[in-house]
Amino acid sequence: MSKKFIAIIGILLFHQVLFAQTKPANVFPDGSRIPAWFSDTTKIPLSKLGKQYVITRFGAVGDSTVLQTTVIQKTIDAASQQGGGVVVIPQGTYLSGALFFKPKTHLYLAEGAVLKGSDEIKNYPKIPSRMEGQSLDYFAALVNVYQVDGFTITGKGKIDGNGLRYWEAFWARRKENPNCTNLEVSRPRLVFVWKSNNVQMQDVKLHNSGFWTNHFYQCNNVKLLNLHIFSPYQPVKAPSTDAIDLDNCSNVLVSRCYLSVNDDAIALKGGKGPWADLVPNNGENTNIIIENCHFGYCHSALTCGSEAIHNKNIVMRNCHVNQAERVLWLKMRPDTPQLYEYVTVDNITGQAKSLLYVKPWTQFFDLQGRQDPPHEYCRHISLKNIRLTCQIFFDVAINENNHLSDFVFDNLTIEAKNGAVNKDIVKGFTLRNVLVNQQPVK
Repeated sequence: MSKKFIAIIGILLFHQVLFAQTKPANVFPDGSRIPAWFSDTTKIPLSKLGKQYVITRFGAVGDSTVLQTTVIQKTIDAASQQGGGVVVIPQGTYLSGALFFKPKTHLYLAEGAVLKGSDEIKNYPKIPSRMEGQSLDYFAALVNVYQVDGFTITGKGKIDGNGLRYWEAFWARRKENPNCTNLEVSRPRLVFVWKSNNVQMQDVKLHNSGFWTNHFYQCNNVKLLNLHIFSPYQPVKAPSTDAIDLDNCSNVLVSRCYLSVNDDAIALKGGKGPWADLVPNNGENTNIIIENCHFGYCHSALTCGSEAIHNKNIVMRNCHVNQAERVLWLKMRPDTPQLYEYVTVDNITGQAKSLLYVKPWTQFFDLQGRQDPPHEYCRHISLKNIRLTCQIFFDVAINENNHLSDFVFDNLTIEAKNGAVNKDIVKGFTLRNVLVNQQPVK
């Protein structure tokens, strides 16, 4: 047996071991212990959700042309008034505007059931809300959940935002004014959960949102399991249909989900503006684990920003990316004090345009007269056990107020059209076992 053949076998075995799905570490990137809660992916059965309130028993009909907001809301209200239970959407397509879930109520969509959002904004009233790092009055989502601890969305049915008319209206406005903001065109989110703890969403399909797909604000202990989240990027792009937006949340598990949208797949938000860290309604995202997920087309699999002040202990592991523009995007907003720290991306395969993208995010920024621009920091960022084909390996360009430190690249095998790495841009940059285009990078 030739030495060359033995060497090839050795390399293959090395990579087989390297990229095998390993047992998850039991600590967060900062060294703190990961609670056992994150390891429990038990599904919640329908039988555990209390009395069933089937919307057809309250007068709903499976006719996608008839608006049924009133009767579905009546079902939710009945469940709440009678001590709680689960609102059941049976097989069929049910057209609705904004729905408001109440304490001790849940939502179940049977297989073959579709809760279809109205494509007329008049069916989504303006309410106190949260959008793009601001507290403001905005249009309600299709499914609204405020202060409902223990809320669940379960079943194998679909929540469909029916977003085509909203998307077309946005692009028409963008054609008129290339600088128009997201909020200039009235569009509803699909699901908005606010100040609700111990939330679980499982198995459902969440498609074609008019705006952000799932927005969680000021929530703790959220599990998103086996969700199928989709909005198209062609032939009509679905603008700003982020799959999951976490906004001032802690203890979140995203597991075995499929995410393919025309914007960021998972975005960590929390506030924006030159004094955003002093605003009581803003806050940090901490202890977030994303694992065993598959990413289709998206602007980035994992994004910090653009409206974010502090993200800490963020883990994305054991995932596959396909058609992602970026794997990890750290948006450095020059009008907002920012700290992204202890972020680990581990055991990733697939292909993307860029592996790491770190640049100032200048769209619609406003210093509001502040004379000393805030600074942005990224530290303790680890990329390890990654095998990726991409166009740009290290897509990083910063300004004088951006500070990068303590980056670790460990066990990376990358094929890239542009494999250059500017190590001087990071203070404290460790590279171990990094191969780019079969050449070691040190």
